[in-house]
Amino acid sequence: MTTTPAWSPLRDKVFRGLWIGVLASNVGTWMQTVGAQWHLVHEPAAATYVSLVQTATMLPVLLLALPSGALADTFDRRRLLLAVQVGLFVVAAALTGLTALDRMPPPLLLIFTFLLGAGQALTLPAWQAVIPEVVPRDELPAASALGAVNTNLARSAGPAVAGLLVAHVGVAAVFGLNALSFVIFAGALLRWRRRPESRPGHAERFGPALRAGGRYVRYSPVVRRILLRVVLFVLPGSVVWGLLPLVAERELALGPSGYGALLAALGVGAVLGALLMPRVRERVPANRLLVLAGVVYGLALVVVASVANAVVVVGVLVAAGLAWMIQVSRMNAGLQLFLPNWVRARAFAVYQVVFAGGQALGALVWGQVTEAFGLRAAFLAAAALMLVGTLTVPWLPLHHQEGDRGPAVYWAEPHLMLEPHRDAGPVLVTSTFRVRPENRAAFVAAMQAVRRSRQRTGATRWGLFRPGEQAGEFVEVYLVPTWEEHLRQHEGRLTGSDEREEHEAWALAEGPPAVTHLLPADSAD
Repeated sequence: MTTTPAWSPLRDKVFRGLWIGVLASNVGTWMQTVGAQWHLVHEPAAATYVSLVQTATMLPVLLLALPSGALADTFDRRRLLLAVQVGLFVVAAALTGLTALDRMPPPLLLIFTFLLGAGQALTLPAWQAVIPEVVPRDELPAASALGAVNTNLARSAGPAVAGLLVAHVGVAAVFGLNALSFVIFAGALLRWRRRPESRPGHAERFGPALRAGGRYVRYSPVVRRILLRVVLFVLPGSVVWGLLPLVAERELALGPSGYGALLAALGVGAVLGALLMPRVRERVPANRLLVLAGVVYGLALVVVASVANAVVVVGVLVAAGLAWMIQVSRMNAGLQLFLPNWVRARAFAVYQVVFAGGQALGALVWGQVTEAFGLRAAFLAAAALMLVGTLTVPWLPLHHQEGDRGPAVYWAEPHLMLEPHRDAGPVLVTSTFRVRPENRAAFVAAMQAVRRSRQRTGATRWGLFRPGEQAGEFVEVYLVPTWEEHLRQHEGRLTGSDEREEHEAWALAEGPPAVTHLLPADSAD
């Protein structure tokens, strides 16, 4: 098998320009985080305030990621991203001005942090959904690793620059550079022109689009297992991001520059890991990688809790950054490869909710544990939870999913004697099969994959029945909320993998099924 070079997606000028724009935005975001946390580190109840910066950054994702995913799958993603960057610039500029005027008490700083987090919540699903538009499918794992490189280059450079600026210029300068970073990303978006086929056709309405995204995740075992592994890693892992300022200030007696160096160590480890990932993926199975990363990260937490030596802590944070990158890029690449385009932003929004929710909840919990029992107790408890979660990998592994995830339009166009409105519904679809006795058990088993396909793509109810009056017949029945929702199943929600699963089931029957569409009695003639 040929290894895709780690940097190959950057050869494409569109991806390269957007990647640099996102890098600028990520650098600004990390500078903002460092500036905000250091602005609060000398306040009374500093452990609570500092950890709340992480919570205020991530909490908007819990509230807005799902709506923003629906928006990104429904409307033009480029225009959505542009509008959000303009809004973020306005918020960051106001934060800069008020901080320069010394009008930034802790509660107001947390409000501004929340608003900036809201902008990031609107940005992330759209950006993740854009990547497969500009990168070939065989380069998606490399692009995912480059996403980790991007984040961790920012994590290395942003805190280091912010630490120097806080020490020598002041927090307002950090917030001002964050505002400038949104301008750079907006400039990259202005230079990109989407291909016409990438733009949404007949837009889904917001409510149905949101529900369709939720159904897809609910009935996709692959996505659900990825989300579970994210929770088990991020919840204990968030102790580093939430409490590292206190480690720098209380345990290691470092100033803002030293705190920036600790974050930079995490970033350096992650960048090194991203460079090694193409080779590592070939040699180490995915679930074994998760175990190794979890063990390394857990042991790093133990060292941070036990050793008050800056050099040692920097070394283990490099290892922790590498482990973090392996976990995050593995989950991200798995989703990129599995998700079809029509629901990609919505499913990534659920991923962001889980990821950010784990970080926000974890930061809050570890902050309170620190207040009650001390900083070392918080890190040791997080390490124990990390190692326990890692032990579950053999019983709760990531699913190995192969297949064609591209759109497949293979259903025959429905020919009706009625002309239902697109809002007419619910619609009951039936498919009647004749199956020989020797194939009946295998047919029932094969139809379970079809059930998941129907429910992922729009069905709210599904059943497989046998008419009592007809020996050898099976009737598949599923309910779709509206006629429009069913037409979307015909027009692009199904993938090549769905087609293969259907044909495997139908091959066990005597010919193709007879399909009927039952519409409400008051549907138009």
